[in-house]
Amino acid sequence: MESSTPKKHTWDKNNNWTEELNLLKEIIAQTELVETTKWGGPVYVLNGKNVIGVGGFKSYFGIWFYNGVFLNDEKKLLVNAQEGVTKSLRQWRFNAIEEVNEKDILAYIQEAIENEKAGKVIKPTTKKMVTAQELQQELDSNSTLAEAFKNFSLAKQREFHEYIEEAKREPTKFSRIEKIKPMILENIGLNDKYK
Repeated sequence: MESSTPKKHTWDKNNNWTEELNLLKEIIAQTELVETTKWGGPVYVLNGKNVIGVGGFKSYFGIWFYNGVFLNDEKKLLVNAQEGVTKSLRQWRFNAIEEVNEKDILAYIQEAIENEKAGKVIKPTTKKMVTAQELQQELDSNSTLAEAFKNFSLAKQREFHEYIEEAKREPTKFSRIEKIKPMILENIGLNDKYK
């Protein structure tokens, strides 16, 4: 006995956009991108690098360009889903199948492919190391603690320094140092319990 309920696609969060997303997939199939599945949805790659993805949401379906920040976007069709947070990803949202323009979509995808071939990517920024004077003094005066501290990755060392530095009052800084000393000696990172 066959179910009358349509199959739920993970890339169509509300199962409202199956026809529309299949149309986008047909358009994308005309390019040299290779379809893979990542994070439960179709992602299209070039030489193993993510170029675009498609998906359906409550009020729209769309294409996202992983390095969309580099697209010219002369038609002003792309949006940054989280302004100030998302650095390179851009979305092209559609509310109806009639909004899908094959020629424009292929032009944007081709530009994204050319950008990928040219190696245009935003390099992740590394946080500058904050050094808490009080913690550094403690490490300088206690060689056992200093040796244990060196066993942590730079990211975990930064977490300890920031934890001390963000305290406003001197007494708080020193009580935090006393709290983390046993953790450092036992090779327990500041945020390990949350991972």
